[in-house]
This record gives sequence, C-alpha cells and structure tokens, in this order.
Amino acid sequence: LVQLRIRSWLRTIYPYSFQLRIRSWLRTIYPYSFYGQPSDRNRVREFLNERLTQGDSVLFIAEAAGRAVGFTQLYPSFSSISMARIFILNDLFVVPEARRSGVARRLLEAAVGRGREAGAIRLSLSTALTNAAAQALYASAGWERDAVFCVYHFTVPLPPLAS
Repeated sequence: LVQLRIRSWLRTIYPYSFQLRIRSWLRTIYPYSFYGQPSDRNRVREFLNERLTQGDSVLFIAEAAGRAVGFTQLYPSFSSISMARIFILNDLFVVPEARRSGVARRLLEAAVGRGREAGAIRLSLSTALTNAAAQALYASAGWERDAVFCVYHFTVPLPPLAS
C-alpha cells in the first residue's frame, strides 16, 4: 500500500459525511464474513449508527487510494479494581489483499493512541485460539496475552416468540 490513512469516525462530528462514508466502507468490507458469521450490511449500518450516535464506540477506518482496507472499533469501559477507564478493542479486520502490509498494526497504533488520549490504563482484545497470525501481530506490537485470568461468556437466551 502506497499511502495509508487512518480515520476515526464519530457520527456526532461528521453526521452527513459519516452516512456517505459508512455506505462506501460497508460495500468494501462487508462481502467478507467474520468468524463464519453471515453479513447483513443494513443491520451493520444501523448498529454502527446507533453505537456512534450514542457515543458507545469509536470506529477507525484504514483507507488506501480512497478505498477502505480495514477497520477496528474501541468500546469504552471501566475497571472497578483500578477505578480507571479501559477500552475493549473489537472487530479488527483487514481485507485479504491488504494483509501483511502494516494496516492492522497502524489500526492498533491508532487505538492505543486514542486510549492514551482518553487516559485509559488498558486496552483489551480477544481473538480466536486458532488465529496465529493475529496473535503474532499482537505480541509483536507489545500486547500481552493474559496468563492470570480465564475469560468466560454467558449467552443470554432469547425469549420465546409470542404465538
């Protein structure tokens, strides 16, 4: 990639241009599936619109030659023990043809920079146990794999449909 630009998107700052850019970005990024999940552009657009409008996340988009080639999102949270702000980095993705060109590293750097600006004490992320390339990237960028805590998830069952 000749020149890479990382943009952070906050809908409240760029209301009209956000809509235009997000449509363009979704056309580029969302032919791909994430961890085998089906993609639905309309639902993704609505979800992102809501997250960004409510200030629930910051979206970083990597562009090369005017085309979206990757993205990540930061979700703010807090640590009760540390009594400080933290961020959860979610959805780091780079289109296949732009992988291994520094895009993911630049997105990570942008996320860390935002965390630093916000006074966060930590950024956290998770990746598939089978995603060796991502794990190697995170380690080489200074991220440390947690050796102390196990992470558990609980899937909240949907209520039954009314008949």
